[in-house]
Amino acid sequence: MSQNIILTHQEIEHKIKRIAYQIYETFVDEDTIVIAGIVANGYALAQKIAVTLEQISTLKVLLCEVHIDKQNQNAAIATSLNPSQYENKGLVLVDDVLNSGTTLVYGVKHFLDEEIQNRGARRPKS
Repeated sequence: MSQNIILTHQEIEHKIKRIAYQIYETFVDEDTIVIAGIVANGYALAQKIAVTLEQISTLKVLLCEVHIDKQNQNAAIATSLNPSQYENKGLVLVDDVLNSGTTLVYGVKHFLDEEIQNRGARRPKS
């Protein structure tokens, strides 16, 4: 059986470190950021990024599991964090994006919808 190796372990670690540095550069003025990974492979990658980010920066990193039914993407999306825990924080959504990236789009929509709902809840009524 032939194996096609896309990246070696060392190359993967290098890519993860580069991603972590890019996140740090983007959120350098933040105290806390959220790394949200779409279960299962996206969350595994998010965990690795979070560990590296904590090693190279002073950022506090909150890990968040994002549960999306990939067979029924209209189903409700669940997260391991309460929306108040990621409100007004920098957020990076991580997925493996093996195919089209559609799941990632649904995940982004979830977090944007939460932000819109939270803003509406804080707006004084006229």
